[in-house]
Amino acid sequence: MIRGRKSRWAILLCLLLAVAMLAGCSSNKEAAEGNKDADKSQEEVIKLGFLGATTGDVANYGIPGKKGMEMAIDDLNAQGGILGKKVEGVYEDNKGENSEIALIATKYITRDKVVAMVGDPCTGLTKVAADIAQKNKVVIFSAGATGTGVVEIGDYVFRNTLLDQFAVPSVVDWMMNSKGWKKFAIITSLNNGYSTALTPVFQEAIKAKGGKIVNEDTINDGETDFTAQITKLKNTGADVLVFTGYYREAALLQNEAKKQGLDITLLGGDGLYGHDLIKLGKDAVEEKVIYYCGFSSDQPSPETDAFIKKYVEKYKEQPDMFSAQYYDAIMILAKAMTDAKSTDPSVFKDELAKLKDYPGVSGNTTFRADREPIKSPICLITVKDGEFFLLEKIPVKVQ
Repeated sequence: MIRGRKSRWAILLCLLLAVAMLAGCSSNKEAAEGNKDADKSQEEVIKLGFLGATTGDVANYGIPGKKGMEMAIDDLNAQGGILGKKVEGVYEDNKGENSEIALIATKYITRDKVVAMVGDPCTGLTKVAADIAQKNKVVIFSAGATGTGVVEIGDYVFRNTLLDQFAVPSVVDWMMNSKGWKKFAIITSLNNGYSTALTPVFQEAIKAKGGKIVNEDTINDGETDFTAQITKLKNTGADVLVFTGYYREAALLQNEAKKQGLDITLLGGDGLYGHDLIKLGKDAVEEKVIYYCGFSSDQPSPETDAFIKKYVEKYKEQPDMFSAQYYDAIMILAKAMTDAKSTDPSVFKDELAKLKDYPGVSGNTTFRADREPIKSPICLITVKDGEFFLLEKIPVKVQ
């Protein structure tokens, strides 16, 4: 009896083990099939990484850029995606810091498996991310960097913004011939890479056009007292002040100019764009600040008009140059992938480099042989009645 009972228990145990093994095999098979489905699902999604600050000093550039990128991705997916695949944006805040953008770019490439990164609007930050992108053979497309030494990093690096080297000579022409300003003062912010790179471009263009630089001075970002600089400027006889820094310091310079009774226009690049220019400068910047950029919501083309209407409906605010340039960057990438019939960066980058006369919402864009963008026209923006206002559009003159 005892021996028979043990035999029955042994048989039962074997049956239970067999059932468990079968269940385990079934579970493993299901897990494997699930992993295959996950891999297949991953292949069906095209991921694009956002580069920009949504907090910090340069959030004025990143926040609208993110909105433009989101809207472009929504529009693409509504049209069936790219090559039949859904497009997905991956978003992180780099806070305008080199260390942050380096970590984010690395994460996008190694963990998120993006095929391209869009941004950053700032030249210095773009260079940090571009070096990582080039080494990992992932496309990076800046929607704002205007300084030198960007596309030179490598053949995976692109941008679609109005470049200072092309814009400044045309802007100096306009100042001298349309406004009659022949004598120039220049103020540079020494701890601002954008400013130190832009100043030599203005210096060269002014001298080449026969203008005269009557005063050169410096400040630092973060300073608030510009009494000495404006006092010195008053005695130079300058017709216009060229300031190559950002909007905050521009507002404070004009506040000091007004305080000292100096009636002078301050002109600079798109670093002057930022609503804090108006908030801080108030009536001191009214029709006394001009900046150039590649986009304006005034006098729009049909493409720009449609974009503006959709953007306002979605976000209940007017788009700016960064939202427009990010939007165009996404659409240009989509065109390159479609034309190349591939989402492989090593393949579609060559198609991207061939871009000619693309009618974007931020203007017409063509890539030269060196992948530098030619954009036209230049929009000259001033402040009027507490709002940014298109003063004039001028053509880009490229040799």
